[in-house]
Amino acid sequence: MINPLKVVRSFRFAGQGIADLFRYENNARVHLLAAIGVIGVCFWLNLNQTEWAIVLTQIGLVWAAEGFNTAIEKLCDLVSPGYHPQIKAIKDLSAGAVLLVVLVAVVVGSLLIGTKLYTRFLLFFS
Repeated sequence: MINPLKVVRSFRFAGQGIADLFRYENNARVHLLAAIGVIGVCFWLNLNQTEWAIVLTQIGLVWAAEGFNTAIEKLCDLVSPGYHPQIKAIKDLSAGAVLLVVLVAVVVGSLLIGTKLYTRFLLFFS
């Protein structure tokens, strides 16, 4: 049987994790600012429903990757507070995964938003 109080408590803990991510993690705040800018441009370009779904999925993937990376780094720091080559490798791999997700999001955004911006640019100067 599902305990509704446990479900609510779990959502509260998850919400606190999201709040902490953006409150304490510099890179998450950078991603948040970028997302706000992208969303503003998307409103200006009047994206259709499918385009919005794609853009918002990319934003969510970047934020989730940053959350996983932060969790892995914090766990590594707890397990091995000093320098250890394996911990460095783990942190580098985790950060690299975030970078891959960001690069794919930039490519997807360029395909969706870039072409619309280019069209607007041409119309404005013609």
